[in-house]
Amino acid sequence: MDTEQVTAVVIGDVALIVVASWLLGALARRLGQPTVIGQIVAGIALGPTLLGRLPGDPTKTLFPPEVLPFLTVLSQVAVVIFMFLAGYEINYRQLRSGGRSVLAVAALALLVPAGLSTGAVTLLDGMFTAVEPDAGGRTFVMFMAVACSVTALPVLVAIVRERGMAGTSTGTVATTAAGIMDVVAWLVLAAAFAGTAHSSGPSWLQALVLIVLFGAVMFLVVRPLLDRLLRRSESRLLSPVPLALGLALGSAWVTSMLGLHPVFGGFLAGLVMPRRNEVPDAEVLQPMEQTAAVFLPLFFVTTGLKFDVGTLDADGLVLLALILGIAVLGKLGPAYAACRFTGLGPHQSARVAALVNTRGLTELIVLNVALEAGVIGPGLFTVLVLMALITTFMTGPLLTLIGRKERPEKEIGRVDEPVGRIQAQ
Repeated sequence: MDTEQVTAVVIGDVALIVVASWLLGALARRLGQPTVIGQIVAGIALGPTLLGRLPGDPTKTLFPPEVLPFLTVLSQVAVVIFMFLAGYEINYRQLRSGGRSVLAVAALALLVPAGLSTGAVTLLDGMFTAVEPDAGGRTFVMFMAVACSVTALPVLVAIVRERGMAGTSTGTVATTAAGIMDVVAWLVLAAAFAGTAHSSGPSWLQALVLIVLFGAVMFLVVRPLLDRLLRRSESRLLSPVPLALGLALGSAWVTSMLGLHPVFGGFLAGLVMPRRNEVPDAEVLQPMEQTAAVFLPLFFVTTGLKFDVGTLDADGLVLLALILGIAVLGKLGPAYAACRFTGLGPHQSARVAALVNTRGLTELIVLNVALEAGVIGPGLFTVLVLMALITTFMTGPLLTLIGRKERPEKEIGRVDEPVGRIQAQ
């Protein structure tokens, strides 16, 4: 293909992806699921799992190898923006004021599945090597701990809003605990992947030191400068969006050069971006959200092109059952116990446990980072994508089942601004 042909195919692919994701996202909402479920299904359907099995392999026709690098770049920009929003919408006031329930849920719902996954990789290594021959080592163990314990904060927030739980004790405990777990999980993942993204890059210890120094510069130098710039009266006449976008992409470039995936830089930029009275600025949020929401379906398609459920064999199914047990039981049981121990009622505790079990887009980003870094291969990638889909899909039915047996919960006072605003992501 020449440049004009590649450009035409990329434009057509973007149009197809956006429309297909919009249609299936709307269908998911009608079925009581987050929009992200429909968008993920659209991405998988356009890949080898469904469309690629039709006569003539339409997937290869629609997505020839020449256009994949361009779609990947666009999808990575969208993911960096999304990660910026995930960091920017971490509510520091909520984190500081989190009560015993928040801290207990965050600790147990993160440490228990992480510990179980670490034990499984160590004691049942044969089950992992049957699907992932290179399983083992520090990076792999730390990755599996994060993959089994991460919570999809944006999906959780969307569900909380759709279910009318925003501002209630359930919604506040779940979102704040998820915010703490997200920050810890990304820090652990950054430490695990330091120095592994590029074989010619620095060692993991050197990369980790450089990243810590970069983080210190971002918080101690960049953040105060940005805060001063945005507070100046004349600067308010200018849109802060280009500044936020430049910060996100620039930080992503730096972390990429340091041997980490760009998503870490986007998340760090979101944490550093100044807020108005500790609340995210709507003037920054809305356009960044809209941009991410439009282009994130490209990420689901590039993920779907790497995912083929038809390659799952008996060993993969056994490993999927094991990982699902660790991921689900390791979240539901400890989160419920933490809530009950700290004074929440049985139905409130059950709802919090169901909410923090959802993984969604955050898990997919983690898996793509690991796949691109060579930490996992296509077989384990397929198993973990299925785990992410199942745990996200089960959240809605679980909440519906719990809700049938409870009375409306008294609100505890609305939080200034609920964490996360990307609709149903």
